[in-house]
Amino acid sequence: MKTKTFLTAFAAALLLSAGSAYAQADCERGTLDDRYCDVDGDLLADAPTDPADLVDPDTLIFAYTPVEDPAVYKEAWSDFLDYMEEVTGKDVVFFPVQSNAAQIEAMRSGRLHIAGFNTGSNPLAVNCAGFNPFTIMASLDGNFGYEMEILTYPGSGIETVEDIKGGVLAFTSPTSNSGFKAPSAILASEFDMIADRDFEPAFSGKHDNSILGVANKDYPAASIANSVLSRMISRGVIEADDVISIYKSQTFPTTGFGTAYNLVPELRANIEKAFFTFDWEGTSLQEEFEKSNEGQFLEMTYIEFWDVIRKIDAANGVSYACE
Repeated sequence: MKTKTFLTAFAAALLLSAGSAYAQADCERGTLDDRYCDVDGDLLADAPTDPADLVDPDTLIFAYTPVEDPAVYKEAWSDFLDYMEEVTGKDVVFFPVQSNAAQIEAMRSGRLHIAGFNTGSNPLAVNCAGFNPFTIMASLDGNFGYEMEILTYPGSGIETVEDIKGGVLAFTSPTSNSGFKAPSAILASEFDMIADRDFEPAFSGKHDNSILGVANKDYPAASIANSVLSRMISRGVIEADDVISIYKSQTFPTTGFGTAYNLVPELRANIEKAFFTFDWEGTSLQEEFEKSNEGQFLEMTYIEFWDVIRKIDAANGVSYACE
């Protein structure tokens, strides 16, 4: 990939995104923000009907969900972003976001064009930022997803979920599915355990922080995504026996990848083409994500794949109103 600075790309994106947010007339929109329409009922923001509201940036900004050290993923995505440059004819820059909220705001304001949003923040990105996801990572045999696990460390005195009562449970961030929303719903429905009443919640910011916090005995327990745990063990960041799992959930969809709603159709089509024609073999992407048994991009729809996540949000009383 060509050497570029984010500041240069950022400035270009600001100029090109000035008209990206446009006022919508009355239309069907479901839970989408007022700036978007959903006439076709797929729960995603429709592309603008006025060609003047479509954007065709010279430089595309890509961001991957901030689950771990951004430096690791800048390198992991380098071969894929080189390929996207070939397919789209655009410069592509990796934007190392530090939080889910910052990533959502970057797309909402027109500064982010392509992204992988984590499971829990996908609905917020869809409803508040006009995110249009269309693919997730999967194994070569088509299996996909991850589980939420609650971890503790050997000798913590915690052997069951109920043993957390009266103690501390680390979450990651309020927008994370496995790091907050799913465990909150599960703890309430299955164990009648509620944060601040039955245990003290702590927020680490990211899954790797929670995992390292348990391994280093800073947190007695934490809820995490086991796909992140697998990659950290594979890289030798922690040893498998540094932590003990005391709960494992059903399988959830993993990071959803997609684009901003207002890209010109040809550009969006070429971005999708880059995802679905990328050859993983021998690439930096394969090297990193085969650690969690992922090796292809699988086509998906938000309305189907994120149904369980929207139900978890409903159970938690989550609002998709933009703040």
